Amino acid sequence: MGRILALDYGSKRTGIAITDELQLIASGLTTVATAELMDFLKKYIASEKVELILVGEPKQKDGTHSNIEAEIQQFLKKFSEVFPDLEVKRVDERYTSKMAFQTMIDSGLKRKQRQNKALVDEISATIILQEYLYNK
Repeated sequence: MGRILALDYGSKRTGIAITDELQLIASGLTTVATAELMDFLKKYIASEKVELILVGEPKQKDGTHSNIEAEIQQFLKKFSEVFPDLEVKRVDERYTSKMAFQTMIDSGLKRKQRQNKALVDEISATIILQEYLYNK
């Protein structure tokens, strides 16, 4: 069984989370500059067995897509060209950034640590992955 990798795609940074081989535990992996995302994925997927990619689907409260969706669609098109055999699923990511920030507060991180946007993105990707695992 391969791992599931989740992406919280952003214009500047993308948070990444991954499961264990049994697809039971979701863990934050890293945050990478979005400009370097495809190179990172090529290296990671070459070294680890990944069977599914989850990409957050940012929506407004009314269910319409947020502005970054057009950028995500461009990424998905390029991704499918590079990895034609790798399944991609979209996961509603509404409120994940707020949940990630609250998680940081609840875990006792100091204010300066909570200002680390890369950590928020990584935790958001982990929440996306946890939601998928819980509902699959």
